Amino acid sequence: MTKHKKALVLGAGAFGTSIATVLAANFESVILKVRSEDVYKAIKSGENSVYLPGHAIPENLKPALTWDEVDSYGKSDYELMVNGLPTAGISPFFTENKDRFEEYLAQGIPLVSLSKGIDPDTLEMADDLLFDLFPSHRESLTFLSGPSFAKEIMQEQITLATLAGRSRKTIKQVMEMLDSPYFKCLGSYDVKGVLLGGALKNVIAIAGGIIEGLGYNHNTRAAMITRAINEMLRFGKVFNARPETFYGLSGMGDLILTTTGGLSRNKNFGLELAKGRKADEIIQSQRTVVEGYKTAKAAFLLSERYEIRARIFHGVYKVLYEGAEPRAVIEGMMKVPSKFELE
Repeated sequence: MTKHKKALVLGAGAFGTSIATVLAANFESVILKVRSEDVYKAIKSGENSVYLPGHAIPENLKPALTWDEVDSYGKSDYELMVNGLPTAGISPFFTENKDRFEEYLAQGIPLVSLSKGIDPDTLEMADDLLFDLFPSHRESLTFLSGPSFAKEIMQEQITLATLAGRSRKTIKQVMEMLDSPYFKCLGSYDVKGVLLGGALKNVIAIAGGIIEGLGYNHNTRAAMITRAINEMLRFGKVFNARPETFYGLSGMGDLILTTTGGLSRNKNFGLELAKGRKADEIIQSQRTVVEGYKTAKAAFLLSERYEIRARIFHGVYKVLYEGAEPRAVIEGMMKVPSKFELE
């Protein structure tokens, strides 16, 4: 028996669709706001064959191409909103539709954001963007991140993620709405730590793909993951994030998944780079968003601004934006003099 009336999910990419499917078990109806007509038609036919082929969509999950169509399902009874847009899409979309979302938030409807990335132009994350857009409703905004491949969520594989926010009441409310036999959230107040983990691990996943594609194996990957956590902690210190967050689901958990799992878009991007393909060429040849590509630039700029020592992040930046040869970058890192581990 469903406990809630309606949820609105913005963006029908793989992760947005998978979270909408989780919600469909707890809500009478879930309205999925779609941008592309082919995705819209696919979901109408019973599956998101563009992003998640072979996985059935629940009957109470309804796609909508326009706001008029969203409203045709009724303008009231919403109890939750989900932002499934890429980080770069937050400002344009919510600025264009600001009045609508101000009205929703004023009714006390919480919003959970799934965006993982750092804007390379402004060096802002999803919390900066949404808090600036809706300063009166900051306690209604939450942020979800953790080791969660969309395809495995659709397969009802047991998945744990972190849900961060400012209000205990809102966090508990949203956790309950997302709770299912196979999907569960753990609460956190460390918004910055959770978002940094979710964003930075995508850059390291690209590195993971590169080293695997070049023929390096488990020893190399384990060393890279361990040192990457140290570098992520240095970014966290700048933003006053809690160190323990980086050892949790949205940090170490997500990092392990995306650097080792075969379903990671960012890791697969790294594998293609290792074959000698250029970053721009790969990006233009696919429809899915590789958040780590832009985040690599943002991380490099942050490290320059705050003098953060981050050799792995710098190495990925050199490969993506300076045309450096991946193997030469790795060999250069190995020539750095040895130090004590925690230095």
